[in-house]
Amino acid sequence: MTRFLRNKAIRGPLVALAVAALLPVGLTAASSAGAAPPQTVTAAAGTTYPPAGEQARQPYMGWSSYSMQVYSPTGGGWITADQIEAQSDAMHQKLQPYGYEYINIDAGWNGGIDDYGRPVPSKTLYPDGLQAVIDHVHANGQKIGLYGIPGISKAMLDANLPVYGAPGCTTGDLAVQPLQKGDYWGFGYRIDAAKPCAQKYINSIADLYASWGVNFLKFDSVTPGSGVSDLSMDARDEVKAWSQALARHGIWLELSWALDINYADYWKQYANGWRIDWDVECYCPGEALTTWQNVARLFPKLADWWRHGGPGGWNDLDSLDVGNGTMDGLTKDERRTAATLWAVSAAPFYIGNDMTKLDSYGLELLTNREVIAVNQAGRPAQPVSTKTNRQTWYSLNADGSYTVALFNLGTTEANLTVNWADLGLDGSAKVRDLWAKKDLGQFASGYTAATVPPHGTRLFTVTPQKNAKVSVNDDDLRVSYDGTWQRNGNFEVPAVSEPLTVAVTDSSAAKSGATAKSTDAGVRTISVNNDNPEIVYTGSWSRSTGRGLGDYQDDVQYTEANGDAFTYSFVGTGVDYVTETHESQGDVEIYIDGALKATVDTHRDPAEGRGAQQVVYSIPDLPNGTHTIRGVKKSGQFMLLDKLNVRQESLLNPDTAAFDKNPSAQADVSVQIGRDPDELDGIAKGGKDLVKGTDYTVDGTAVTISKKYLAAQPVGSTVLDFRFRGDHHDDVHYATANGAGIDFAFRGTGVEWLTALGPDQGDADVYLDGKLVRRVNLANDARATARPAFTRTGLKNGDHTLRIVKVSGDVLRNDVIRYTTGK
Repeated sequence: MTRFLRNKAIRGPLVALAVAALLPVGLTAASSAGAAPPQTVTAAAGTTYPPAGEQARQPYMGWSSYSMQVYSPTGGGWITADQIEAQSDAMHQKLQPYGYEYINIDAGWNGGIDDYGRPVPSKTLYPDGLQAVIDHVHANGQKIGLYGIPGISKAMLDANLPVYGAPGCTTGDLAVQPLQKGDYWGFGYRIDAAKPCAQKYINSIADLYASWGVNFLKFDSVTPGSGVSDLSMDARDEVKAWSQALARHGIWLELSWALDINYADYWKQYANGWRIDWDVECYCPGEALTTWQNVARLFPKLADWWRHGGPGGWNDLDSLDVGNGTMDGLTKDERRTAATLWAVSAAPFYIGNDMTKLDSYGLELLTNREVIAVNQAGRPAQPVSTKTNRQTWYSLNADGSYTVALFNLGTTEANLTVNWADLGLDGSAKVRDLWAKKDLGQFASGYTAATVPPHGTRLFTVTPQKNAKVSVNDDDLRVSYDGTWQRNGNFEVPAVSEPLTVAVTDSSAAKSGATAKSTDAGVRTISVNNDNPEIVYTGSWSRSTGRGLGDYQDDVQYTEANGDAFTYSFVGTGVDYVTETHESQGDVEIYIDGALKATVDTHRDPAEGRGAQQVVYSIPDLPNGTHTIRGVKKSGQFMLLDKLNVRQESLLNPDTAAFDKNPSAQADVSVQIGRDPDELDGIAKGGKDLVKGTDYTVDGTAVTISKKYLAAQPVGSTVLDFRFRGDHHDDVHYATANGAGIDFAFRGTGVEWLTALGPDQGDADVYLDGKLVRRVNLANDARATARPAFTRTGLKNGDHTLRIVKVSGDVLRNDVIRYTTGK
């Protein structure tokens, strides 16, 4: 059975337990937890991050019942009063001293509604009342969470019940008309949150939860997301309504599941956390809680989502199921890798195991204070690159140290190296192994972890030493912005390379080959074969060669498991997914830059045979920049990848040339480049740089390759790689309104601001330690990247602040701030 079908077959009935009770049968005003009068409640002092307030400054730590509900043969019946109290006691004894505090009860806790359409707890699960369970949890010094979904049932509409504390409001008037499906499973209908009575109804439930002492609400089946991203279902208005209702009580709001990244700013505005993918559970009752595949698929998701997490709202990876090797479904190495990923991603650190049965290794993973401190620091890690299965992820901490995680996602052990330059660090640094709790020494330019096992990890703190320079990118949490700022928006320039192919011939020799014609630049298409090492395959993929079926380069990559995926990052303006179509194949979900764009059908009618090199998905007109395509298998026996076609703007005119080695015909080869000449970072052949001034010269936008260099090349094609600089990390933040500001605090002896220049930019004021020290002009005839705009050295070693304010021009860009450590 596929993961999707299991989800529908198992999760659905659990949710149905929570929904089926919403019927006009057996209505009772006597809730086992009591009914609450209307309240006027103000948010807690210091609230900054609605709805939970200051408690959402860090990711929460705790436990969720759901993994055990789908693992246990009793399913929804697992969340009895005795079981929840046993879990609370186990947390209190084993995990609470380390920061774990939430006990979250998932779907199936409610057993009816009262006379006002508000849920009441199940008397079967909680014969002494849910309030007794909540009181037990609170007595242990913990917090309690419950579960809900969007929408209102048809039965509730038909019952037309009065809304508590809201005279004249009834449940029959709350739905959008005509009726619209409200959740993934179709249990209810969308609430019209624009109606005042709808907000009052949601407020009445939030008030009831608060009167019970509820601290957390998981809001499931939120759209866009939850498998639906085309706005045919849209729960955003209900998310806002619940956020406003819960904010009156400081209750945490967590959204689920697989939220659409296109609406990340919306989720950040109204929620304290959001699930970024499907369930981590494998739906293997009695066998396992999860699988390695369900953990590994989170890496490409996080590569898109990491920058959206931060104080007030966190990227939720689902339950961390690493507490018991007999049920987790992971090896020891995989369990530690999962714990590392959750920690460095600053994801809510909640487990799904039966806490009464944690093994010694699980406790070791879950109670390492140094690893927990990484998670609670709230600095989501980013990847240096996801182009291979051996990855470095890092974050820059508030104290100037780095957290660095090395992941071996491959199938063989490997030595993994982190280079300080990839982190933005120029200088030496000390390294501490957090899992081993051991200092490893000081290293000049990087560190290599030896023989990291398959699916294994290493986790370090890297601390820059005296006079090291630390580069801080525009999207780092240490940089704060005042005013309206956005990232990229086609204001960025990515680093890119482009080949100039020179057809080298020798007319003085017989049969030296034809002379190639130069072609003008425009848009070029690059074919990326399925075996390209920069394509990252998640899951159980294999390569098939020599098929003789018309494949590009006579090979394909293939998989049989639903949920397996490929990911490829590229610079360009468009991409095609090219594959075979056949009766054995099915649907593939295509994501561009983390957003679901299409579900493509690669199935072919048996009567039509096999289709080779079929373009099953194509997207043009992307902003010229860095993008990611991801394909996920959803159905069919097989999913194949043959090649990807990437379209790029050409920066060379012409992009091909010819050279004749005959001494009487030799001539320099000249091309025009489409960027500022200072943006040309170098020219190389086969990884070896040509010598500027000798092998080539630059005069304005004209680049000339010397005939002496070309004469030394063999007859055939000589490929010269032109490298062009880009903005740091290929991105910028920008503002268009005068007065918009950038703020950065650092401890050290010097600071530099490197940013873009361009014809659309003007002046900016630079303040150091609160004093205006310079007005800089950022105008330039051509767009230029990473140019020094301000430098100050010789500062007294200590804490300093840098502030930059837009004065004039169409736009102000921020790229990177670099400071010098002084300790």
